[in-house]
Amino acid sequence: MAKKVFVSGCFDMLHSGHIAFFKEAASYGDLYVGIGSDATVLELKGRHTINSEQERMYVIDAIKHVKKVFVNKGSGILDFDEDLKDLQPDIFVVNEDGYSPAKKELCDSLGIDFKVLKRIPDAGLPERSTTAIRTEGNCTLPYRIDLAGTWIDQPYVSKFHPGWALTISLEPTIEYNERCGMSTSTRNAAKNIWPYYLPLEKPEKLAEILFKFENDPGSSIISGAQDAIGICMPGLVRHYYDNDYWPKKFQSIHSESILSWLEAHLCMTLLWPREKGLDLLSDTHINETNVKALAQAADQVWDAILAQDLDRFAQGFLDSFKAQTTMFPNMLNDRIEQEIAKYKDKALAWKLAGAGGGGYLIMVSKEPIPGTMRIHIRRKDSHL
Repeated sequence: MAKKVFVSGCFDMLHSGHIAFFKEAASYGDLYVGIGSDATVLELKGRHTINSEQERMYVIDAIKHVKKVFVNKGSGILDFDEDLKDLQPDIFVVNEDGYSPAKKELCDSLGIDFKVLKRIPDAGLPERSTTAIRTEGNCTLPYRIDLAGTWIDQPYVSKFHPGWALTISLEPTIEYNERCGMSTSTRNAAKNIWPYYLPLEKPEKLAEILFKFENDPGSSIISGAQDAIGICMPGLVRHYYDNDYWPKKFQSIHSESILSWLEAHLCMTLLWPREKGLDLLSDTHINETNVKALAQAADQVWDAILAQDLDRFAQGFLDSFKAQTTMFPNMLNDRIEQEIAKYKDKALAWKLAGAGGGGYLIMVSKEPIPGTMRIHIRRKDSHL
């Protein structure tokens, strides 16, 4: 009897990349496809699907590589949990950008072979993704990575010691999940001003407009400026804070050799969305010593990048994350620590995107780490 093979995803706006994925997955046995419900996609992506779950099922069911398709019963990134236990497949197949430690852990517990495929289009066809297709006709906005100095953009931190925050603007090659530290809330605010693309104005001015738009006068919680800056200002940017919400000065790097070097040594993997109601401010240790350590680590990261010194970059990256989590210990928990431990023999350094508690794990490595996502830094001349 043929083996049972399971894949799961949104599979909205079906394209040749999806078909190539189904074709390769089906080479291992009979292919069963679980699709995320409309409600699950809205929860994870912060947007409605283009095609309803009924339409998506209808189209996928017509594909010759697929034996059966159904809507997953659950929600969240493991919305197929119950379906997986009912189906009992032999193999679970994902693409690199669909990998998460939680999926592998579930498969290991159920004795299911977990395979991670690379995105390889069929001969003569271009590489496709739903995000890329959405971008072509309806240009989406960038994301950002907070590389070092995270939290220094809050005056209750920088009042103890001034310092730089470092951000990287990312091309939207994938659609990052909500509540995962990729500034999705600020990006959603930006859509209200620029629904399709960023204007060709001075990026620093755009960042200031977005920051002020997101933080209405009288807001009790102020979203840090680094989110707006990382979205609006291309390349690698550092911004200096001294007891104020807006930075005193900026410095940018647009060197192709440096940006390509960063792309070669940074990768990401999805953990899980941050739990709703997580209070990072309920236990803090913000003082001169800890904030100074954060600022010094950010300086080390910047200098190491300029020198393209990988070992020094990794050490500064780790030191910056340690300074963050020393000040805000609720960023970490046992589950996150366990996932970090799995990469310590492959990565030189690691940190959580954004405020932690889940989200994406960003890693520095000498060579690409199998099953992780590479990043694509937005260049200065990008039309986004």
